[in-house]
Amino acid sequence: MIPTDTLGKVWFVGAGPGDPELLTVKGRRLLEQAGAILFAGSLVDQAATLYAPPGCVIRDSKDMTLEDMTAWLAEQARAHATVVRLQTGDPGLYGALIEMARPLTAAGIEWAVVPGVSSAMASMAAAGESMTLPEVTQTVILTRVEGRTPMPDGEDLASLAAHRSTLCIFLSITLMYKIEAALRAAGWPEDSPMLVVHKASWPGEEKIIRGTLADIKARCREAGVASQAMIVASPTLGALHWDTLVRSKLYDPTFTHRFRKASA
Repeated sequence: MIPTDTLGKVWFVGAGPGDPELLTVKGRRLLEQAGAILFAGSLVDQAATLYAPPGCVIRDSKDMTLEDMTAWLAEQARAHATVVRLQTGDPGLYGALIEMARPLTAAGIEWAVVPGVSSAMASMAAAGESMTLPEVTQTVILTRVEGRTPMPDGEDLASLAAHRSTLCIFLSITLMYKIEAALRAAGWPEDSPMLVVHKASWPGEEKIIRGTLADIKARCREAGVASQAMIVASPTLGALHWDTLVRSKLYDPTFTHRFRKASA
């Protein structure tokens, strides 16, 4: 118990995509010293809370409103020096970080963020794919499809897809028909490669589904994937098996940079 005139610190820790071993070293250390942990039970593998010390107050937030969560965090910060809000992926991506931080700031409670591995990166790692390739695409767009949450003007998927770069589409597996329509409207051909990864990195639960714009929805249906999936549309998919590949300039022997002169 900390002194009543001292407030603890709230840490928003990214739990990563699901595998507890993908927590950062700093995130794990904070969990190990936490007096209270509020974790997203519907999304974060509960095994992540195994790092909590004996006597730690652990609460699942899946049935709580934003007001409930901020009140709980503030209450625990009055009793413990270290309080952790354990969030899926990275706290700053599709989370309620600012919505929770604002009332904490107003209450004079210090807070900080520990970044986490996004499911976008974990999905590409699981599939052995690269988001960028020289002269193919150097741009990655992290987005979602409009559902109950509207998209701002100019951010509809068809407009973003027109760039023909890598699209990592979050929170949209039940809206695959909208993704297909948007990609077609942007001119993507039917044989464009698609990747869907369900529960990327979750031990024993990960599923990797490959297909094309023409058949990816049917393949997901056959695999029984209807939640917690990352959808990737990218011109880089499948590059491991291409006949030719443009070489990276950084490691090309004919390329000079500050650490190495060209050898040819």
